[in-house]
Amino acid sequence: MSARAHILDAVRTALKDSPAVPEVPRGYRSAVELGFDELTHILVDRLEDYKAGVTVVAAADVPATIQGLLAGAATYVVPAGLEPGWLAWETDPTRIKYDGGAHGVRSVAELDAIDAVVTSSAVTVAESGTIILDGSPDQGRRAISLIPDHHVCVVHLRDVTAILPEALRRLDGTRPLTMISGPSATSDIELERVEGVHGPRRLDVIIVG
Repeated sequence: MSARAHILDAVRTALKDSPAVPEVPRGYRSAVELGFDELTHILVDRLEDYKAGVTVVAAADVPATIQGLLAGAATYVVPAGLEPGWLAWETDPTRIKYDGGAHGVRSVAELDAIDAVVTSSAVTVAESGTIILDGSPDQGRRAISLIPDHHVCVVHLRDVTAILPEALRRLDGTRPLTMISGPSATSDIELERVEGVHGPRRLDVIIVG
């Protein structure tokens, strides 16, 4: 018997003779019942703690809110499937750069030259302040939400869950998921905060009640 075979045989014997491992209790939370007001309060608190801008509005006020947030942007990119009514106020079509669908996809260099991006979102976790994008037509490719320096993201309160297990049950794990917890930021060994290393320097979240 070779040395390798001898070792494998010893391992098999040890595993066969080892006592049964007791089952570990899994007391994880899988759901938390919270009302819309409490969910909103928790989510806003977490997002502001991450230094994101937060606005809570009615559905009818989404277009005007987006317009105000994009006031300083010379150009902005949107996924091809974004709700058209959200941009009905725009009078200068040269500012809008569409990505996806019949418009094709923009290169990294093109995206890097664009000031902002507007997307919707798939699911948001209130407890951690995490917004999840899944690449749906109103959210677009991951690149468009990571390269421009300013991300305006619309979150519907109906898509907000209290904790992560609830959110995961609403998602298709085979889709390209992007999880966003505040603007891009990191710290070096001396705890100096640096923003914009891994994504947008500025995040504005519009919560639609």
